[in-house]
Amino acid sequence: MNEHSDVRPSRGQIGIRFLYSLLFLIVFEILKLVIQVTVLFQFVYLLITRTYSEPLRAFSNKAATYAYKIVRYITLNEDVRPFPMTEFPPEMDRAVDKPSFD
Repeated sequence: MNEHSDVRPSRGQIGIRFLYSLLFLIVFEILKLVIQVTVLFQFVYLLITRTYSEPLRAFSNKAATYAYKIVRYITLNEDVRPFPMTEFPPEMDRAVDKPSFD
């Protein structure tokens, strides 16, 4: 049986979780902007040099993992607060070795 079925959170606990969720919504919006700028820069770099920036790919992969963790927390699908309340999450999926443009 589910261990959480009989336990109801207090209104104070719900309020605190809501405030954290609002904070992480703001962080998520800023992160979305950072990812958008990263994508644009990566494609401009790719058009100019005809090769991609590996450090930018690694950063983007970590940012995507962080965004995923934020979404899981604010949608009540994870109880662990995202960074900076915990350590920065490791990459979930490894990037492809060589991106394809087919």
